[in-house]
Parts: sequence; C-alpha cells; structure tokens
Amino acid sequence: MTRFAFSIAATDGAARTGTITMQRGVIRTPAFMPVGTAATVKAMKPADVERAGADIILGNTYHLMLRPGAERVARLGGLHGFMGWNKPILTDSGGYQVMSLSALTKRSEEGVAFASHLDGTRHMITPERSIEIQRLLGSNIVMAFDELVPTTSTREVQAAAMERSMRWAKRSRDAFDGGGDHAADNAIFGIQQGALDEGLRKASADALIDIGFDGYAIGGLAVGEGQAAMFGCLDYAPGQLPADKPRYLMGVGKPTDIVGAVERGIDMFDCVMPTRSGRTGQAFTRTGPINIRNARFAEDQGPLDPECACAVCSTWSRAYVHHLVRAGEMLGAMLMTEHNIAFYEALMADLRAAIADGRLAAFANDFRARYDAPKGE
Repeated sequence: MTRFAFSIAATDGAARTGTITMQRGVIRTPAFMPVGTAATVKAMKPADVERAGADIILGNTYHLMLRPGAERVARLGGLHGFMGWNKPILTDSGGYQVMSLSALTKRSEEGVAFASHLDGTRHMITPERSIEIQRLLGSNIVMAFDELVPTTSTREVQAAAMERSMRWAKRSRDAFDGGGDHAADNAIFGIQQGALDEGLRKASADALIDIGFDGYAIGGLAVGEGQAAMFGCLDYAPGQLPADKPRYLMGVGKPTDIVGAVERGIDMFDCVMPTRSGRTGQAFTRTGPINIRNARFAEDQGPLDPECACAVCSTWSRAYVHHLVRAGEMLGAMLMTEHNIAFYEALMADLRAAIADGRLAAFANDFRARYDAPKGE
C-alpha cells in the first residue's frame, strides 16, 4: 500500500476534488477532519464518527502529551488502538495550544518552555520533541512545529516568527526523517505562516517547498481576523503552494468559511465548531444554525434539519432534542454533536460532487443564499 499519494480527479476553477491514499485508508478531498483533542471526538463513539462520513480525524499533541502522556499512549497501542479508530489520524504540532493555553511561556530558538494549564508543571517542546510525541502517538499525518503570532502583530514580529517557523520546519523534517519505520509509513506536512502579508506568505511557501513536504498547511488564520480578511489571504496563499500536494487550512471553520475556502483551492479542514456547538445547543442546518434551546422547538415534531439523512434526524424530533438539552441530559449533547458532524461531512460530500460535475459556483451561491437568509426570528 502507498505510504502517501495525492490524486486530483477533477477541478472547477481553483477548487479540486480527489483522494489522499495512505496505508490506513483513503481520504476523500475536500475533507473535513473532526477534532479528537484528547483521543476522542467529544460525545461520539469512533464508529459513529465513521458512519457520519469522516475519513480522518485530528488529535492534539499538546493535550495528549500532558494527559495521558505520549509514552503511555505508545505503550497502549498508539492512538488507533487506544481509542479504537482504524482510519488515518492527523496530529497538530502543539504549537498553537502552547501559545494560547499555557501560562509563563518562554520562546527561544530551541523551542518553547511552558507551564501546563492543568497543573502548572514545566515542560519544553522543541521541533524534535513535537515530532517524537507525534511518532509515539502513532500519527499518520504529522505536522511541523511552528510559531504562531497574532495577525495584529507588527510586520517585524510576524516576519521573525515566520522565519523561525521555517527553521523549525527544517528541524521537524529532519526529525521526522529520522523516525525509522514511522517515517517510512506516514507523512509530514509543513505549515505556511506570514499572517495577512502576501510577501511573508510567499517567503514562507518558498522555504517550505525548498525543504519538501508531503502536504502543506496554511496556518495563522481563523484567529479573529474575520472572514473577509481570511478570504483575502486565501485569494493568493494556496497558489503559492505546490498544486500537486494537499493544502490544509488549519482551524476552519464555519460552513460558509469552508465553502469559500474550497472555492479558493483548499483540500483539508478541521474545526471544533461542530462538536463544541453541539454541546452548547447549536445545530447546523441547510438554512442556517438553530439554537435548539429556544422555546419555539418545545413541540416541534420535525427533525433538526429536514434535508438531513443522519441517524439523529431520521429518528428523533426537535422537541425531543430540545427537552434533552434543556434538561441537561448527556444524550442531548451526543445527538446534537452526531448531527453536526454528519452535517459537516455531508457538506464535504456535496462540495466534492459539485466540483466533479463542474457546478461548484452554482452550488456555493445557492448554499450561501439559503444558509445566510434572514430567519424572521
């Protein structure tokens, strides 16, 4: 079986649909990866995540290194055996969480020293340690370790962080290549940085291409800059990366974010939004999100989304899910999350079909018009 192969089956404008083939399975692109931060997609069993249509999930290096520990996961069969998921797993590098969650961080050329958000214990992540952790976890797609700074930072700060990230990318690649059987069976992606600056993005892309990766991520977006600014960056950033490699937009996003990013040439996505929203009472539908806690759903016998074929919409009513959520029953969060993941995966399937048929623009425009239409509430 191929270690890693990306094949484009059809294009429509800048958008592409195809497959990534790995030993653990085939990933249909554009792909949405449900987030399994702590070795679980919250409120879902792995079999239900697969049934919803996911070909790959994401695990988090930072959280898993702190609890239960990468070495322990390795002893227990790696993430696949530990959590009972047999398809591909991508792990992020831990860089974003180190910067956003940890107290008392100290950055240096070596890496980042930080205090755990759990118990205050001190740790150090370097590019080499990040790759080692991901190897111990059994990750199939490993991410290079990078440094993230806010898009509001000065250009000088952004340039320095990007340049350091490129040096760390080379160290990450070298550490991955030294990983023996794991490197022979799996893949590594580099991460483009540069905030909203086209010149910095180009310099970052050129450095990553010079190193050479199996795929390329666009990092540093979806951190508060707004959709218009993000799309402005995506109007040029994907084109700076190799056309024959997958392009992964990290941490995105809302359904309309995903549709717009696919139109601009993105192949892979991840976001906590469908699971987090499910736990807080928001369900995604073809006509926009709804708050199931709203009193108007108390006697609504229709499904969460009349156009959804998921197991939740085929079985339970809005009234029942409303009751569960208002009563604080854990089944409420489970059903909401299962529906939301199924909605996201169905959206990806619709996007793949639209690209293959050469009708992406019509699909995207219709989706936005219905999703964003005033609800009269």
